[in-house]
Amino acid sequence: MHGHITQDNLVAVPAAAVWEAYSGLQLGKLVDKLLPDVIGRVEVVEGDGGVGTLVKLTFPPGSPGSGYMIEKFIKNDDVARVKETELVEGGYRDLGFDFYRIRLEIIEKDSESSIIRSSVEYEIDDKLAELASHVNTKPLEIMAETIGKHLSEKKTAQTQ
Repeated sequence: MHGHITQDNLVAVPAAAVWEAYSGLQLGKLVDKLLPDVIGRVEVVEGDGGVGTLVKLTFPPGSPGSGYMIEKFIKNDDVARVKETELVEGGYRDLGFDFYRIRLEIIEKDSESSIIRSSVEYEIDDKLAELASHVNTKPLEIMAETIGKHLSEKKTAQTQ
Protein backbone atom coordinates (compact mmCIF):
# COMPACT_ATOMS: atom_id res chain seq x y z
CA MET A 1 0.00 0.00 0.00
CA HIS A 2 1.25 3.44 -0.95
CA GLY A 3 0.03 6.70 0.57
CA HIS A 4 0.64 10.43 0.47
CA ILE A 5 -0.65 13.30 2.63
CA THR A 6 0.08 17.02 2.41
CA GLN A 7 -0.57 20.04 4.61
CA ASP A 8 -0.03 23.73 3.78
CA ASN A 9 0.65 26.33 6.47
CA LEU A 10 0.64 30.02 5.62
CA VAL A 11 3.22 32.07 7.54
CA ALA A 12 3.73 35.84 7.61
CA VAL A 13 7.42 35.57 6.77
CA PRO A 14 9.19 35.85 3.39
CA ALA A 15 10.10 32.52 1.78
CA ALA A 16 13.84 33.26 1.89
CA ALA A 17 13.75 33.66 5.69
CA VAL A 18 11.69 30.49 6.16
CA TRP A 19 14.04 28.53 3.91
CA GLU A 20 17.04 29.78 5.88
CA ALA A 21 15.43 28.26 8.98
CA TYR A 22 14.39 25.01 7.28
CA SER A 23 17.50 24.25 5.24
CA GLY A 24 20.54 22.48 6.62
CA LEU A 25 20.78 21.86 10.35
CA GLN A 26 19.02 25.04 11.48
CA LEU A 27 15.62 23.30 11.60
CA GLY A 28 16.85 20.80 14.20
CA LYS A 29 18.26 23.60 16.33
CA LEU A 30 14.91 25.42 16.22
CA VAL A 31 13.01 22.23 17.12
CA ASP A 32 15.35 21.75 20.10
CA LYS A 33 14.83 25.34 21.20
CA LEU A 34 11.09 25.73 20.55
CA LEU A 35 9.52 22.25 20.61
CA PRO A 36 11.51 19.78 22.74
CA ASP A 37 8.42 18.74 24.76
CA VAL A 38 6.22 18.42 21.66
CA ILE A 39 8.40 17.00 18.88
CA GLY A 40 11.55 15.99 20.74
CA ARG A 41 15.29 16.46 20.64
CA VAL A 42 17.37 16.49 17.47
CA GLU A 43 21.00 15.43 17.27
CA VAL A 44 23.26 15.14 14.27
CA VAL A 45 24.55 11.59 13.87
CA GLU A 46 26.63 12.33 10.78
CA GLY A 47 27.02 15.11 8.23
CA ASP A 48 26.96 18.88 7.87
CA GLY A 49 23.33 19.46 6.87
CA GLY A 50 23.71 18.56 3.21
CA VAL A 51 22.48 15.49 1.36
CA GLY A 52 23.54 12.35 3.23
CA THR A 53 23.29 13.92 6.68
CA LEU A 54 21.80 11.64 9.36
CA VAL A 55 19.84 13.12 12.27
CA LYS A 56 18.28 11.37 15.23
CA LEU A 57 15.02 12.65 16.67
CA THR A 58 14.35 11.41 20.19
CA PHE A 59 10.64 11.78 20.96
CA PRO A 60 9.41 13.32 24.22
CA PRO A 61 8.71 10.93 27.13
CA GLY A 62 5.33 9.23 26.81
CA SER A 63 5.38 9.17 23.00
CA PRO A 64 4.15 5.89 21.49
CA GLY A 65 6.50 3.61 19.59
CA SER A 66 10.23 3.09 19.79
CA GLY A 67 11.01 6.56 21.15
CA TYR A 68 13.27 7.71 18.32
CA MET A 69 13.82 7.85 14.58
CA ILE A 70 16.84 8.43 12.37
CA GLU A 71 16.34 10.35 9.14
CA LYS A 72 18.66 10.77 6.17
CA PHE A 73 18.65 14.01 4.17
CA ILE A 74 18.11 12.94 0.56
CA LYS A 75 17.41 16.36 -0.98
CA ASN A 76 18.28 19.90 0.06
CA ASP A 77 17.55 22.18 -2.91
CA ASP A 78 18.27 25.86 -2.22
CA VAL A 79 16.79 26.99 -5.56
CA ALA A 80 13.46 25.15 -5.30
CA ARG A 81 13.49 25.46 -1.47
CA VAL A 82 12.79 21.76 -0.99
CA LYS A 83 14.13 19.47 1.71
CA GLU A 84 13.43 15.74 1.78
CA THR A 85 14.30 13.15 4.38
CA GLU A 86 13.82 9.40 4.46
CA LEU A 87 13.37 7.41 7.61
CA VAL A 88 16.16 4.86 7.96
CA GLU A 89 15.61 3.56 11.52
CA GLY A 90 13.06 3.68 14.33
CA GLY A 91 9.71 5.47 14.22
CA TYR A 92 7.38 4.22 11.50
CA ARG A 93 10.00 1.70 10.31
CA ASP A 94 9.63 -0.10 13.65
CA LEU A 95 5.86 -0.27 13.06
CA GLY A 96 6.42 -2.11 9.76
CA PHE A 97 6.54 0.65 7.15
CA ASP A 98 8.82 -0.15 4.23
CA PHE A 99 9.30 3.47 3.18
CA TYR A 100 8.62 6.82 4.87
CA ARG A 101 9.63 10.16 3.34
CA ILE A 102 9.05 13.71 4.55
CA ARG A 103 9.13 16.57 2.05
CA LEU A 104 9.25 20.20 3.20
CA GLU A 105 8.72 22.84 0.55
CA ILE A 106 8.80 26.60 1.07
CA ILE A 107 6.62 28.43 -1.46
CA GLU A 108 6.73 32.20 -1.91
CA LYS A 109 3.21 33.64 -1.66
CA ASP A 110 4.25 37.30 -1.83
CA SER A 111 7.13 39.46 -0.55
CA GLU A 112 5.95 39.18 3.08
CA SER A 113 4.44 35.69 3.33
CA SER A 114 5.01 32.12 2.29
CA ILE A 115 3.55 28.66 2.49
CA ILE A 116 5.24 25.77 4.26
CA ARG A 117 4.05 22.64 2.46
CA SER A 118 4.67 19.50 4.50
CA SER A 119 4.16 16.13 2.82
CA VAL A 120 4.51 12.53 3.94
CA GLU A 121 4.83 9.66 1.48
CA TYR A 122 4.86 6.07 2.68
CA GLU A 123 4.67 2.41 1.70
CA ILE A 124 3.52 -0.45 3.88
CA ASP A 125 2.64 -4.07 3.22
CA ASP A 126 -1.06 -4.51 2.42
CA LYS A 127 -1.34 -6.88 5.40
CA LEU A 128 -0.48 -3.95 7.69
CA ALA A 129 -2.65 -1.38 5.89
CA GLU A 130 -4.57 -0.51 9.08
CA LEU A 131 -1.36 1.05 10.43
CA ALA A 132 -1.53 3.71 7.68
CA SER A 133 -4.20 5.47 9.77
CA HIS A 134 -1.40 6.44 12.18
CA VAL A 135 0.35 8.54 9.52
CA ASN A 136 -0.40 12.25 9.80
CA THR A 137 1.21 15.64 9.31
CA LYS A 138 0.31 17.00 12.77
CA PRO A 139 3.93 17.26 14.07
CA LEU A 140 4.96 18.98 10.83
CA GLU A 141 2.00 21.38 11.12
CA ILE A 142 2.92 22.24 14.72
CA MET A 143 6.52 22.75 13.65
CA ALA A 144 5.49 25.02 10.73
CA GLU A 145 3.16 27.10 12.91
CA THR A 146 5.66 27.46 15.75
CA ILE A 147 8.66 28.27 13.57
CA GLY A 148 6.58 30.63 11.42
CA LYS A 149 5.45 32.48 14.56
CA HIS A 150 9.02 32.56 15.90
CA LEU A 151 10.38 33.98 12.63
CA SER A 152 7.56 36.53 12.41
CA GLU A 153 8.24 37.74 15.97
CA LYS A 154 11.97 37.89 15.23
CA LYS A 155 11.28 39.95 12.06
CA THR A 156 9.01 42.33 13.99
CA ALA A 157 11.61 42.79 16.74
CA GLN A 158 14.29 43.62 14.17
CA THR A 159 12.17 46.33 12.53
CA GLN A 160 11.38 48.12 15.79
